[in-house]
Amino acid sequence: MSGVDLIRVVGGTRLAGEVSVVGAKNSALKLMAAALLAPGHTILTNVPRISDIAIMAEVLRRLGCEVRLDEDRVEVEVPGQLGSEADYDLVRRLRASICVLGPLLARCGHARVAHPGGDAIGSRGLDMHVVGLQRMGADVGGEHGFVIATAPRLHGATIWLDFPSVGATENLLMAAVLAKGVTEIDNAAREPEIVDICAMLTEMGAKIDGAGSSRLVIEGVDRLRPVTHRAVGDRIVAGTWAFGAAMTRGDVTVRGVPPTYLEIALDKLVTAGGQVDGGFSDFRVRMDRRPTAVDFVTLPYPGFATDLLPMAIGLASVSDGASLVTENIFDGRFMFINEMARLGADIHTDGHHAVVRGRERLSGAPVRATDIRAGAGLVIAGLCADGVTEINHVHHIDRGYPDFVSDLGQLGVEVERLPAPAEPFGFS
Repeated sequence: MSGVDLIRVVGGTRLAGEVSVVGAKNSALKLMAAALLAPGHTILTNVPRISDIAIMAEVLRRLGCEVRLDEDRVEVEVPGQLGSEADYDLVRRLRASICVLGPLLARCGHARVAHPGGDAIGSRGLDMHVVGLQRMGADVGGEHGFVIATAPRLHGATIWLDFPSVGATENLLMAAVLAKGVTEIDNAAREPEIVDICAMLTEMGAKIDGAGSSRLVIEGVDRLRPVTHRAVGDRIVAGTWAFGAAMTRGDVTVRGVPPTYLEIALDKLVTAGGQVDGGFSDFRVRMDRRPTAVDFVTLPYPGFATDLLPMAIGLASVSDGASLVTENIFDGRFMFINEMARLGADIHTDGHHAVVRGRERLSGAPVRATDIRAGAGLVIAGLCADGVTEINHVHHIDRGYPDFVSDLGQLGVEVERLPAPAEPFGFS
């Protein structure tokens, strides 16, 4: 969709009804990369129809794969001989494409991957990726904006991550499954999306112990086979609707994501005065009064997810009392606070802390999405504002939320998506 589209919402609407959540963007993209590890026909289902999936599909095509996108299904035909270079023009648009580095190195013995782009929410270096691959025997360097790695065959190693980085865990995990010997990754990321990758790799014939824990043990195998695999539901999209229900004093049932994926976030909503009822793969959030202010601290999983911070600040902005919100993951996550201030939110920042004093109502205004989650958070905040709120640069939202406007409408919101008017003086 066009990068100049805007979403217009009319405030004063409570979210009510049911919404179904499909596969996690942060899983499906990495599952597509994992498909590179096995020549043949891999099928992924429950895949979200978002722009990032289309970009990753093109990354794989340029590596020699045939890729077909059909509704919630991705089919990847992986050749026996892969290309080994991920082009800059695609990688700069999608940070997740750096995850092809591990599979390419394991399959081809060499890889050349452009430094990644993605959301501008702070520094996210590749040091842990590089150090881990070097411990597995790779020669890794940089040249003209590319990461270049070579290794005739990787070998097992013991790797300690200074931080439980999702990206580093994924790259090293996918490299290790075809390495010779045993690899141990300590202080590994524990997200459900990591568990999902481990599940798919195991189905492909990999030998992995410790999925879901901070210590992964991988015994390398000589080859893997293609499989059919269903991606796990998107807990961040589910959390967006949960916070939306609480902020608008609504009643929303979210289907397709186990509440255990959002345990701390849902506990916060209960502390704020909401009611949460959970099933096996669905849950319901109700709020019948103004939320009570609660504090938030973002931490690696199973802590409160940094991707839900815009929704936490939105909730705090309309709560009764003051909240302290602390961001420990990305140093640029607060970039969108200026846009919340345009809606009348009372927010003061000091380093990685924000003090938010809640107001009964916000005030509709034109705002700009600065990243995927900030964009969705601003739309939800607009529902708590008097008048009309217009959110520009909604191409960011397209990268993480399939059918976002349709889902809002289904939940009772007066919403429309429109082309943004041309900027004066010829600028865009």
